[in-house]
Amino acid sequence: MAKKKNIVYRFSTAIPFIPVLIIIAFKGGIHFLILIELAIFVGTFEFYDILRAKEMNPYKKIGVTVAIILGLTAYFQSYVFTYLLFTLLVMMLSISELFRKELDRAINHMGTTVFGILYVSWLFSHLIFLRELPTVTGKPYNIGVSYVLIPFIIVWGYDTGAFFIGKKFGRRKLLERISPAKTWEGAIGGFLASLVCLFAYQQIFNLQYLTNFDVIVLAIFGSFLAQVGDLVESLIKRDAKLKDSAKHIPGHGGVLDRFDGILFVAPFVYYFLRFFAER
Repeated sequence: MAKKKNIVYRFSTAIPFIPVLIIIAFKGGIHFLILIELAIFVGTFEFYDILRAKEMNPYKKIGVTVAIILGLTAYFQSYVFTYLLFTLLVMMLSISELFRKELDRAINHMGTTVFGILYVSWLFSHLIFLRELPTVTGKPYNIGVSYVLIPFIIVWGYDTGAFFIGKKFGRRKLLERISPAKTWEGAIGGFLASLVCLFAYQQIFNLQYLTNFDVIVLAIFGSFLAQVGDLVESLIKRDAKLKDSAKHIPGHGGVLDRFDGILFVAPFVYYFLRFFAER
């Protein structure tokens, strides 16, 4: 009974986010940028706090600042500025480490700082790339809303199918040492749910830029990456002996807990649309 109440609570806290996402994505521009930058800001903080639980000391201020600026470079599509940003990052971290009192674990300090930026900000920034993709392809700007929703439909469909099918029929463990509750049956159920949701999305909204083959490819690789994203975050938390990345979202934990799959699926969807579907 308690588990059922928990499931209802999780869904009830997630549902209000859907219209907010759609409305802000429809507005696009600076409104959507602010939403993603907020997720980047909170998610990067969460990641560095997880590292602190492992007694690691990343350069949090530098990392969070660069993470936010990286989101801006995605919005303005300034590749030269992105190169400059990473160049300055390497220099700032190197100089900062020279003046750190402790002489040991220098590579650890710098490496974890950079990984946090890439893992959270760079992967999250692909949602911005997706929303602004019409400015690159010459399509109507509002079509970017449908681009943004694709990774969410894949991940939410996969998570829902994997949860219920895995709970009902799950027997064979997927990767027990990292996430004991995950099963192969759940993964298959998640893929099928993701495929059905994506086909429904394509048909209901008449997404002419997606063929049936495109939908199948997106569902196959998107489902795989949704599971990978979930497992990667589970690996990080398990290493730090934490259950959740934070407690910001009622019933879901933190930003990284809620959007771990999106971090991996959004880049795939962007590059697929950019180089294949929108050819």
